Amino acid sequence: MDNVILIGPMGSGKTTVGRVLAPRLGLDFVDLDQEIERRCGVDVSLIFEIEGEAGFRAREHSMLIELGARESMLLATGGGSVLRADNREALRRTGLVVWLQTTVDQQLKRLARDQRRPLLRAPDRRQRLEQLALERDPLYRDCAHLVVCSADTSPARMALRAEQEIVKALREVTRK
Repeated sequence: MDNVILIGPMGSGKTTVGRVLAPRLGLDFVDLDQEIERRCGVDVSLIFEIEGEAGFRAREHSMLIELGARESMLLATGGGSVLRADNREALRRTGLVVWLQTTVDQQLKRLARDQRRPLLRAPDRRQRLEQLALERDPLYRDCAHLVVCSADTSPARMALRAEQEIVKALREVTRK
């Protein structure tokens, strides 16, 4: 597997950890949401506003398929990229899928000042994140080859932990 794909909820550290981890693994770092923004010329929140979540998910799927053709890449996905079954299949074919698992408490800490994420625009952020976890955690679990806990640690330590787990998992794959 030439690629590593980070999945998990918003605030799990996919982008932050991915930026630190990619060079350690000798991979190019790519953020799925940033690639969509670059291609569209607007940020994700405006896409949500104009096209709704369904429009954004269609763009996300297309970009995911396009990026899946790349090699030597660490891809940080959006939190909802696992919602479509065909996305989950594509992610698993693209490389080693790593779920950065975290808690709602940790998400609330990390996202306290975030005003950009459309799905966080809710009267009760905790309730919203708990609902998303209830819906999405089974999908992350189903999609992931590897689970790494990202709660209560710095991005640098999380990257080191993820690197160790990924290298170990890749060794096991190459032995088989």
